[in-house]
Amino acid sequence: MELTELRYVVVEGAIGAGKTSLARKLGARLGAELLLEAPGENPFLERFYAEPNRYALATQLNFLFQRADQVKALSQLNLFSRTVVADFLLEKDPLFAALTLSEDELALYQKLYAHLQPQSPKPDLVIVLQASMDTLMNRVERRGIRYEQQMTPEYLAQLSDSYTRFFHHYDIAPVLFVNTEGLNFVDEPTHLDWLIQRIAHMRSIREFFNVGTA
Repeated sequence: MELTELRYVVVEGAIGAGKTSLARKLGARLGAELLLEAPGENPFLERFYAEPNRYALATQLNFLFQRADQVKALSQLNLFSRTVVADFLLEKDPLFAALTLSEDELALYQKLYAHLQPQSPKPDLVIVLQASMDTLMNRVERRGIRYEQQMTPEYLAQLSDSYTRFFHHYDIAPVLFVNTEGLNFVDEPTHLDWLIQRIAHMRSIREFFNVGTA
């Protein structure tokens, strides 16, 4: 896969996987424009972690409209003139809804999603970051976002499993699964070099990468 041909790259993964950090590093290396989630702009998120049953729907709908607006803006960009690196895939939004909403709330969410019919360009590559539950929880704890400290291991495990199932069946674009247990894209430039080399040598639409593999 020629890096110069990549125009839209998505980095995904469960909370704590490091998707935003990698998106920033990869974007800088490729000279790309960044399209990043903005959880801090969701006024319901902190309340969701404190009272999930009460604020799940408001939180989810806020994220849905926010992401739909971002993707709408993306569709207006000239992807032939500059690469875009994003830290979210719109199509994964329903994963959170299925985990957090009641049956009636989920039905309402699905109606709104169908009504919006948010459309995003097909990615040239999706990079899915994976890590063990202990690693994900440790990273969440280390980054020190106060409301995230209320996250339960059970919720994060369900989310991680949902990501795995979703992307193992995702066939819209090539997918590179990356085990990040031994990787530090922020502080180790060689790790980013290895990843870029792996991307350049992709030969199939679904591949797995561990540090030190060829």
